[in-house]
Amino acid sequence: MDPSGTIRKISFVVPVFNEEENIPHLVGEIVATAGKLGFPYEILLVDDGSRDNTLPAIKALAATTPELKYVSFSENRGQSAALYAGFLNASGDTIITLDGDLQNDPSDIPAMLSHYGEYDMVNGWRHNRRDTLSKRIGSWIGNTFRNRMTWETIRDTGCSLKVMRASMLKRIKLYRGLHRFLPTLMRLEGARVIEVKVNHRPRVRGTTKYSNLRRGVEGFYDVLSVRWMIRRNLTLPIRESNVRG
Repeated sequence: MDPSGTIRKISFVVPVFNEEENIPHLVGEIVATAGKLGFPYEILLVDDGSRDNTLPAIKALAATTPELKYVSFSENRGQSAALYAGFLNASGDTIITLDGDLQNDPSDIPAMLSHYGEYDMVNGWRHNRRDTLSKRIGSWIGNTFRNRMTWETIRDTGCSLKVMRASMLKRIKLYRGLHRFLPTLMRLEGARVIEVKVNHRPRVRGTTKYSNLRRGVEGFYDVLSVRWMIRRNLTLPIRESNVRG
């Protein structure tokens, strides 16, 4: 775990939308895992304009859990916006993201952190997905198309379980839908990226918030934008300098 000794504080960033039933279980699982890791930590939940009792559930837990912080949107803005708000408000030097639906398993995090330090980003790969057939097929098509268009090799960009170096992540300006390209965007910042197998659990509370059609249409335009960013990315091959920080 953390072979280079670079972790000083972990920020768990979790976007949530209409997940009132999952909030107590989610926070409990993260607290249990964080306690085993041995690092200072915070849990930052970003309420993406929920229309149920998600925010009251978060506030009730925050009153008794000092590590729990929250940001709440006045209206729904989507997962990219929620993650971006979390990244900007996170105080840790290491950021770990999860979904709020409990399908990601926090017990995978220690194994992921064993790669951190050698790598700047550890991306989860849900090799045994517990989703509907149509959702799995849609994700396979989306991942294949994204990889071919952006010269990537990541098999599961949609997996929310990620470990990332905050100093690189905070340099990225996110736009709507671009959270699905975080491995590529991190590489553009110079990150070393690895993908590792993680567990995936069935959703038992709440409902999914996405459809294949919506993802497909939005994803097509998103991949064109990222392809342009890759082609136009600036690198600065400085030969020498006497500038001191």
